[in-house]
Amino acid sequence: MLTADDHLIYLDHAATTPLEPRVLEVMLPWLRGGYGNPSALYALGREAQAAIDGAREQIAAVLNARPSEIIFTSGGSESVNAAVRGITLAGQLARTARHIVTTAIEHHAVLHTCQQLDRFGIEVTYVPPNEQGVVSASAIARALRSDTGLVSVMLANNEVGTLQPLAEVVRAVRERGRALGKWIPVHTDAVQAPGWLPLDAQALGVDALSLSSHKFGGPKGAGVLYLRRGVPFMPQQTGGGQERQRRAGTENVAGITGTAAALSLSEAGRAANAPRIALRRDHLETTLLGYVPDAIINGGGVPRLPNITNIEIPRLRGDELVEELDRHGVAASSGSACASMTWEPSHVLVAMGRTQERAAAAVRFSLGHATTRAEIERAAHAVCSAVGRMRGATPVLCGAVSEG
Repeated sequence: MLTADDHLIYLDHAATTPLEPRVLEVMLPWLRGGYGNPSALYALGREAQAAIDGAREQIAAVLNARPSEIIFTSGGSESVNAAVRGITLAGQLARTARHIVTTAIEHHAVLHTCQQLDRFGIEVTYVPPNEQGVVSASAIARALRSDTGLVSVMLANNEVGTLQPLAEVVRAVRERGRALGKWIPVHTDAVQAPGWLPLDAQALGVDALSLSSHKFGGPKGAGVLYLRRGVPFMPQQTGGGQERQRRAGTENVAGITGTAAALSLSEAGRAANAPRIALRRDHLETTLLGYVPDAIINGGGVPRLPNITNIEIPRLRGDELVEELDRHGVAASSGSACASMTWEPSHVLVAMGRTQERAAAAVRFSLGHATTRAEIERAAHAVCSAVGRMRGATPVLCGAVSEG
């Protein structure tokens, strides 16, 4: 249990991150006195609009995009919904799109949007990954048809951290599209990437890219959609003429400026933080495997995000282990979902070929830039102790905990 001398060991940064203090400083003026409507013509409104324009330029610089290609949204889910639905429906209206290709390991923001479109006559192909959680570019290309209106493939998986060969996917889609005599737009959910991976939209070759501010030290309720100039798009939120007629609604100036600051800070620290945290993740895995030898790293052996590890611990339920760890001051997550008395394991692990029982035994640990070696060792010790108790076995020797 936590004592007055202990602190929370937060290893769920893939779910959300703490607001960066420097980001809060940028936001505060717009939460206090800068309340003007950016659409207004008087000075208070012009100041707010200037702040939005500056934020748009900041984000465009990180993404290697034009400022006009940046759309501000309420978060990652809206950015994904807007891209998948907006591009597909524009193609359907032009009678060029009746089909979407995506993967079986996408975030539910993609999958549920595709499932809804399917009910309205848009066919969807879900390409499975291999056992390590990586989708083949050639498999994506083979799924394309003359009526395919969109391909959506995530940059990095949010549950196991595996990197998808996105640039290779784009090249394969372009080549197959030329054979079909059409341009097929490619969207990527890049929500987990900032601060860990390069985010050059031109190098990736994508036509749309979704981000969520709170995943990289920014505020909740703010997101970004990069939409390449010229890509057909049907706005999903109508009303006023904000965001060049692509997303109606009075802009969240504090959220927008905070998002730009957070993305710039994440990118500035990426070269130093990514390799350092990868070592922390590797140390967590090595330590846990030493304590629990039958544990399995899901997605191991292929390129992954440096901050995510997904560990299967046989003969346990991952959600129950997460609850036990919470009582001892360690925050992690399980990919399982429990609602209305029904229990469902991670769709990502099932798509990777795991049985329901094996998928149910997984726990995700996701590190942040501030995660220390001492926190890693304390977390591993807590997992070791919890596993011993939950298995009802003779107490496992978990070793000493480092104070460094």
